[in-house]
Amino acid sequence: MLDPVTRPDLPQTVFDAMWRGARFRCPRCGQASLFRKYLKPVDHCPSCHQDWTLHRADDFPPYVSMFLTGHLLAPVLITIGMAEGLSLWMQIGIAAVLAGALMLALLQPAKGAVIALQWWLGMHGFQPAGRDEAKAPPKGAPGSPWG
Repeated sequence: MLDPVTRPDLPQTVFDAMWRGARFRCPRCGQASLFRKYLKPVDHCPSCHQDWTLHRADDFPPYVSMFLTGHLLAPVLITIGMAEGLSLWMQIGIAAVLAGALMLALLQPAKGAVIALQWWLGMHGFQPAGRDEAKAPPKGAPGSPWG
């Protein structure tokens, strides 16, 4: 566990932070899990103590998940539609199962990435903003908040 004066392994770019969130890890330190349940983030990171109650991901992760699902499934659905020997009900059933499974598989990574983006940009009360903290002088440097 990190003590308050030890600088965590901060991401260097917004994409690093979002990648950590998409992999269900704390975007700030990358050590602990970001979620305690499927879509319920932890209140505070047990490793770096970042407060995650400030996020306002709301409806954006489902939109991201739907956008990706539609684009990934479009060629598959076209191929299924052109297949001979499959009834319309079979095509609808296959499409519904594939779309539902892909939506559920992409929803949690999308939420983790959105939470990481909000943290990095300093939105909704996240302080200090991730980009500012990552660019702060390392431990021991003059002006460093890390001791």
